[in-house]
Amino acid sequence: MIDKILSRPEFQTEPPVLVDIGASGQLHSRWKSFARYAVCIAFDADDRDFGYVESESSHFRKLYTFNHIVTETDTETADFYLTISPHCSSLLRPRPDLIQEYAFAPKFEPTKVVQLKTRSLRSTLDSLNINQVDWFKTDSQGTDLRLFRNLGDDRARRVLTAEFEPGIASIYDGEDKLYQVLQFMEETGSHWLAELLPKGSPRITPALLDSFTNQPLLKKFVLFSLKNSAVWGEMTYLNRFADAVTLTQRNLLLGWVFATTLKQHGFALILTQKAKSVSLDPIFAEMEAYSRRRIWGRVLGLGFWPEVVKKFDKLLGR
Repeated sequence: MIDKILSRPEFQTEPPVLVDIGASGQLHSRWKSFARYAVCIAFDADDRDFGYVESESSHFRKLYTFNHIVTETDTETADFYLTISPHCSSLLRPRPDLIQEYAFAPKFEPTKVVQLKTRSLRSTLDSLNINQVDWFKTDSQGTDLRLFRNLGDDRARRVLTAEFEPGIASIYDGEDKLYQVLQFMEETGSHWLAELLPKGSPRITPALLDSFTNQPLLKKFVLFSLKNSAVWGEMTYLNRFADAVTLTQRNLLLGWVFATTLKQHGFALILTQKAKSVSLDPIFAEMEAYSRRRIWGRVLGLGFWPEVVKKFDKLLGR
């Protein structure tokens, strides 16, 4: 069904636009079903672990890659803090001293400070003549919210899906925090929070972890046996489709694709009803039927069972 939708004329001239900030690692798993129809703009200032630009570029209709640090201001260069783990490098100064009681603190130890080229997100999109970002994904290590705001009010309001990974605990100087993202998105009112997953590390000092064993594999087993503490969060927002700017046929089609990809089948069904109120295109009836089948498939697959178990546990006081 996704292939049928994205093969339509609406996406020949206006393909889905994906922005990936902090693109270290593999192709985003959530994009695999539709990446070949999309234009992707990827940024990562630390290229020590940035493999998919070359190895998986064929998965996108078009891929722009920038080994620049993305900022909210137009400057030519900026200090960039390289850390032991490339995934923790940041424009902001890491503060491993603030998380010294967490097992993963050594990953944030700075190795050196380098001067890197910078470019603002807004100027980059302007130079590519891109007026709408459909899926905004950022893991910028501390600057997620300011980069989203740098899209500008109009672009930000029209983003269909936005993913952030802001901090809960303080790890970088002056970082954007999870509560600030919640506050900003609530104030703008254009998106709703579809997912909020706390992520983190066991609260145990590296020295105490080392005291259990000097065998690397066994040490990992000890680490994986400990309960994680909430240090940052993975947030996914979906557009509310509450105004005329977003209620276009293209956006409703693509919003349904994104909601279905995220298994938000109830919201996908809502979008088909919004679409049918403004369009007579029969594709929306097909999309509605597909969403209903997916929901019934969850029912028949006992997708409700975990909630039933929770209810019984609560009744039994467990």
